Amino acid sequence: MSPLFSGPGARGYREVMARSGEILRRALGLDYSSFRRGRLAFDYEALMASPGYGLERAAEIQAACHVGRTPLLELERMTQLVRSYAPPGCGARIFLKDEAANPSGSFKDRRAALSVHEAKERGYAGVIAATSGNYGAAVASQAAMQGLKCIIVQEVYDSRGEGQPEIVEKGRRCEAFGAEVVQLTVGPELFYVLLALLEETGYFSASLYTPYAILGIETLGYEVGVEVRARTGRDPDCVLVTHAGGGNVTGTARGLRRAGCRSTRVVGVSVDLSGLHMASDADFNRKSFTTGHTGFGVPFATWPDRSDVPINAARPLRYLDEYRVVTQGEVFYATEALAQLEGLERGPAGNTSLAAALDVARSLPRDAVVVVQETEYTGAGKHPYAQLTFARENGVDVRRGDPEEQVPGRSIVIPWEPSQIRARPLSLARLRASYLRNAVQRYGLKGVSREELEFLAEDCRADEGFVAETLKGMGVGVEG
Repeated sequence: MSPLFSGPGARGYREVMARSGEILRRALGLDYSSFRRGRLAFDYEALMASPGYGLERAAEIQAACHVGRTPLLELERMTQLVRSYAPPGCGARIFLKDEAANPSGSFKDRRAALSVHEAKERGYAGVIAATSGNYGAAVASQAAMQGLKCIIVQEVYDSRGEGQPEIVEKGRRCEAFGAEVVQLTVGPELFYVLLALLEETGYFSASLYTPYAILGIETLGYEVGVEVRARTGRDPDCVLVTHAGGGNVTGTARGLRRAGCRSTRVVGVSVDLSGLHMASDADFNRKSFTTGHTGFGVPFATWPDRSDVPINAARPLRYLDEYRVVTQGEVFYATEALAQLEGLERGPAGNTSLAAALDVARSLPRDAVVVVQETEYTGAGKHPYAQLTFARENGVDVRRGDPEEQVPGRSIVIPWEPSQIRARPLSLARLRASYLRNAVQRYGLKGVSREELEFLAEDCRADEGFVAETLKGMGVGVEG
């Protein structure tokens, strides 16, 4: 198959991109224009209701595919570790939702199960997803269960032909489930190749950012809330969610609300890769985390609609109570601690929130409950040793020391002891201001209506006064 030179219509980059709206309408089965309310506003809750079924039905679909209802584990020895350096009376109980128990080894199975179900129900012959992460394996696994064909498009290599071991590992896993894997070098062609393949094959677009994908994660948030309440007699005080494109935060928070956990704080956590550009050929292999980092977390928080759908159902600023970052070295430390203290070897990216838990739990009282919301499988290419060896081969200094000294792309500093780990806060006010700046620039705003002001306030979870004042500083007034 050659998506660039075969099939109907002109296949050049500009021609394919010009047809993106038409291609996505056919591939998603959703008319996004029906949700729009003027220039920038849209009916978010109507979009989220578009699957036509609720949480109970979603859980039934997942259960039929062996997805969900994963173990909730209390990490008693990790809790004891935190209490060894916490102030007197502090050191919250740490629980972990073991999503590695899903068929392909991550929470992404929850998203894939509903997307592939939709494709099957609507009569599509296959599914396509563009992802270098665990989602590709999840889609491939679910497609195999449903008897559908599957294509996964990955960014794998830099211009030297060097591929990160974690991404190569995930490609092998997709192929093991029977998927065709299209591997690319880093650059702007990913979305183009996705569109060309969708047009040529007529397959369903199993995007990470549809309402189906987010509803799939709502079951995870709901399970966390209900199971913690049953185990401890209280709602979780804090749920730590690894944050990249925003779907994990959005779905988990919505599920917690459905479980009645109104006082639970939702904390997004990313690996700090500030200074590295994710689309840079030079930077691509100078990071050890392909997801769950600020290179996705910050851009998607400050403007969600940069994905492969017309309107992104993942809107993290609507749901974040806090946003924190940890270093690569701190995550590698947490990964080893989980394996050696709890006997659970899990992939490093899924332990991003666990690293933050080792700091957050120390300041909370001992009867408080902190939940690390997911884990991921590990394998040869995802193992810390493979990743750290690759980092050294790309000129990154790997050493023990104070993680505050780490410079992304130049060094990975693994702590000597857990008390050195810090989950550093990022300002949500600054992220909200960046979101508003992006809205102004994207739409060329000179003024906004009252309806648009209300939408912007909802979309970045800010009061209208903050939005109006921030827009005023950008030369944008409120009309009427």
